[in-house]
Amino acid sequence: MKEQESKIYTLVIFSENKMGILARIVTNITRRHINIESMNTSPSSIDGIHRYTIVVKLTEERIRKLSAQIDKQVDVLKTFYYTNEEVVYQEIALYKIPSKAFYEGESSEALVRKHNARILTIESEYIVIVKTGYHDETEALLNDLRQFGIYEFVRSGRVVVVKPMERLNSYLASLEMENEKV
Repeated sequence: MKEQESKIYTLVIFSENKMGILARIVTNITRRHINIESMNTSPSSIDGIHRYTIVVKLTEERIRKLSAQIDKQVDVLKTFYYTNEEVVYQEIALYKIPSKAFYEGESSEALVRKHNARILTIESEYIVIVKTGYHDETEALLNDLRQFGIYEFVRSGRVVVVKPMERLNSYLASLEMENEKV
């Protein structure tokens, strides 16, 4: 029997915004010795429901089992998982570099333009640059800026919208219909 290959999956978990739910979700993942590649939390499009976006690298069998286990958590409404082909995603990165990099020629400014980044703020000691894009794009700008010195660098977790229409609305509607029948 052929062993399944691991690939990147994006878990999208919907829950009520209750204290401790994120810790329980993360524990559920780490207890299975799964590394979290990135994580992002925010309110969802439905009032009162929170959204957790977690990126992991697993086989399809393991992501299916993990999703089912997370679904069993109290306060979790529903968990979905998607491949990269099923989502539209971006990251945001901030780079803090010395101001002198911009005062000593045009190469740093050209680099910002080349990477489709923009200057967020200019201070006497440093400049903050912002870049949105895929992980490899934000990483490429980081590598190119190293020649000027990096004071600080931070990158967000993956921010995702799914290509199929949001399945949570359909799921909640089906639950509501079931409750009406009872």
